[in-house]
Amino acid sequence: MLRGRTRRGRGSYVADDDPLDAAQERRVRAVLALGGVPQGDLPDGVQQVRLRLLERAASGREAPRDVSAWAAVVASNLAMDWHRAKRRQERLGERLAALRPTELPSGEETSLLSLAVARGLDELSDAQRQVVVLRFYADLPVRSIAEQLGVPEGTVKSRLHTAVRALRARLHEDEVV
Repeated sequence: MLRGRTRRGRGSYVADDDPLDAAQERRVRAVLALGGVPQGDLPDGVQQVRLRLLERAASGREAPRDVSAWAAVVASNLAMDWHRAKRRQERLGERLAALRPTELPSGEETSLLSLAVARGLDELSDAQRQVVVLRFYADLPVRSIAEQLGVPEGTVKSRLHTAVRALRARLHEDEVV
């Protein structure tokens, strides 16, 4: 396992078997959920993040400088992968799904704003959704997002700007704001 090799955030290495602490696991779950992964698939997504961290350590590579940020980015990538796989499996069923009216489940206490934001996130491109979730939900700074994704900061800023503008338009269209 990772005994003595796991790094917690910006702190020192911790000797235990679980590479993610409770706060990091909650953050990973949130990023996956906000990325559109269904509730039932969240435990598998968290395990995938753990597995990737363990594989990284087993290959002899150094632990990420900021495990929490690294885990959030990996979770965001997993959410994008989940969407791609879902699209491949459901291409034939998309027309039928579009014909079905979307209704709120009875008895569910969900605010109109949350639903509108969720729908708006679904309409964003994978890259835009990823930076919005990492910036506003995982609370990562632009610089960290750019480093983790391997893109320039300007690209992250541009994607954020375009995504926020699209979300704002969606909220106005739905007459939420």
